[in-house]
Amino acid sequence: MAHIAIHADKMTLAEKDALIRICPFSAIRHEGDTLTINAGCKMCRLCVKKYPQFVQLVEESVQGVDKSLWQGVAVYAQLTERGVHPVTTELLGKAKELAGVIRQPVYAVLPGHPTDAAARECLRYGADRVYVYDDTCLQNFAVDRYTACLEDFITRVKPCALLFGATSPGRSLAPRVAARFRTGLTADCTKLEMRENTDLVQIRPAFGGNIMAQIVTTRTRPQLCTVRYKIFTAQTPDDHPKGVIVPMALPDGARAGDIEVLHVKRKPREVDIAEAEVIVAAGRGVKNQRDLAMLEELAEALGGMLAGTRPMIEAGWLDPRRQIGLSGRTVRPKLIITCGVSGSVQFAAGMRASDTIIAINTDPNASIMSLAHVGIVGDLYEIVPALLKKIREGGGLDV
Repeated sequence: MAHIAIHADKMTLAEKDALIRICPFSAIRHEGDTLTINAGCKMCRLCVKKYPQFVQLVEESVQGVDKSLWQGVAVYAQLTERGVHPVTTELLGKAKELAGVIRQPVYAVLPGHPTDAAARECLRYGADRVYVYDDTCLQNFAVDRYTACLEDFITRVKPCALLFGATSPGRSLAPRVAARFRTGLTADCTKLEMRENTDLVQIRPAFGGNIMAQIVTTRTRPQLCTVRYKIFTAQTPDDHPKGVIVPMALPDGARAGDIEVLHVKRKPREVDIAEAEVIVAAGRGVKNQRDLAMLEELAEALGGMLAGTRPMIEAGWLDPRRQIGLSGRTVRPKLIITCGVSGSVQFAAGMRASDTIIAINTDPNASIMSLAHVGIVGDLYEIVPALLKKIREGGGLDV
């Protein structure tokens, strides 16, 4: 780390004014008899070059953490009514891969109640140890109590990295845990890599998906990140796991949280394209909203769901829950048919892991064609009716 220091006491008023004028970002300001540098400074160092007798670049030595004290890759195991959330099993598989690079164990930390079946499930999907915080006060998700449990786990076990699913509970917990340990957090990672020195390379789209940023937390531990559901693939479960379940006592003060769940109201199950095995996706090539009925018919004929790109949602043609992409859902169907979709980086990031991609587009050079396993160059208004006719006649799709 470095900062710029100005020795204003050695400067005349004219020299101060000249220094203020030279900054291209207007970051230098008068504060009484001295000069200050505000957040507008871009560290261009022009002031250092022009006035080295008054302005200095000061390098600061930052004390890093002893990485040898932090061992293992951990996963926050999210408990639901049906057991552990599927994103947990996906993360356990990835954690095992990462831990293999540094030859360290995989942990799962599971707060909730009851936890017996979920803990055994974590063992089946690759956890070497499952640290369980089981108490009736944890039956419903309360962010302050769950954060206290994770803080206790990290303090006692010291994992080098902790992975969260990018679900509502995961996105609530991760930043609170990061703040308590003054460490970094990377949201919505699409790729994770482990270096042999235990630094976790957290890769995610940035600047609207135009670049893939590699973020590394080198000086603090643990390293925290969230990952969307369907980004990674769960390993085949082991019916004879060798891991162990470690009961953990509820930390002091956790029971007296500031949040109390008084009532839980069930709401109807929402449309979730992330669970669909077949998806028909509509893009800008669809001329008007009523034409979506044709694509909906194709989706229903294949036993799938209709989804769309961001322009479809912004136009009000589709429910926002049906959007695929960085600002929508990540999907991993067995089959996706894109109709009039150009294939922007944002859209591609949300569906590139699909087993089979069929793209229908009039432009043979559209970006989606480079992702597709089968590219059909033509008008969707001719091709989709032909597909529907073949399906009705019992021909199916040969892909």
